[in-house]
Amino acid sequence: MSAQTTPITERQLDLITRAHCDANGLIEPLLELKGGAKLKMIASLAQRGLIEQQGGQWRLTSAAIAIIKGEAQPEDVLPPTVATSVATPPLADDPELEAAVAAAEASWQQDQPGAAPKRGREHSKQELVIEMLKRPEGATIAQICEATGWQAHTVRGTFAGALKKKLGLTIVSEKIEGPAGTPGAGQRLYRIAEEATA
Repeated sequence: MSAQTTPITERQLDLITRAHCDANGLIEPLLELKGGAKLKMIASLAQRGLIEQQGGQWRLTSAAIAIIKGEAQPEDVLPPTVATSVATPPLADDPELEAAVAAAEASWQQDQPGAAPKRGREHSKQELVIEMLKRPEGATIAQICEATGWQAHTVRGTFAGALKKKLGLTIVSEKIEGPAGTPGAGQRLYRIAEEATA
């Protein structure tokens, strides 16, 4: 038997980041899966030590929050898993369920045809980021970090996951030009691209 930390997938990292930023640490409101697929995703997150049940709801663990904030690496805070010969639950060997989970994860990356993009809760940090990116002058990663209290990798993850993939926003960037010593020189400004009008 060997013990090793079970890696976190990109999908799981995106899900726990969104739960931390937009759902007050709750996972289930963000899961769009049904039945067995939803149970499998919850079991996977719980096995990795990213969520735990509190008051009848699945919430992020302190280890998950430390990973999101960049205060810890997964291998430092997550419990090791031990490879054993113990039989796995039937959910793990069900090809139909595996296909359902894969299909659901793929659908998360696609926009729903004819549906308006979903927006985060009013007054959420995600909404604050969107407002900053809508300004004509845009915002730098440093400005967004200062406004939200997030680390730079969380801001970049929000750009790629919640804003681009989930909400379908187009984010453009440009490098701030100027001689060395000019405030902001060499940094990138990010903005939400204006929609082309027909």
